[in-house]
Amino acid sequence: MSAKLTVIFYIILCLEAGLVLTFLPWAHPFGLADWGDNFFLVYLAHKTGLPGLQHAIASGWVRGAVTGIGLLNFAMAFWEIAHFRQTVRALNAQTPANAADAHPANQLPDHER
Repeated sequence: MSAKLTVIFYIILCLEAGLVLTFLPWAHPFGLADWGDNFFLVYLAHKTGLPGLQHAIASGWVRGAVTGIGLLNFAMAFWEIAHFRQTVRALNAQTPANAADAHPANQLPDHER
């Protein structure tokens, strides 16, 4: 059961990250400032004395790269959805069937017990 929940939460995480990274560089949700004019970026550019940093982050190239990472997150989520059972089986094979088997004392060789 925990393997299924792990895979489900991973899929949700990938979908959420994909959504944010794909659309946030291009949209202005909730009245937020433009991607290149956000508070933290302006603060960082002024503190470091690198005003070109703000222009570089605001460029279409960086926005496109961030969008590409978001699309990769979507692709990972859809791949995990398509291979859900295979991933759950792989996770179940890695976890010991009995909790006592996972105890470090049970991992010692027979002559050291």
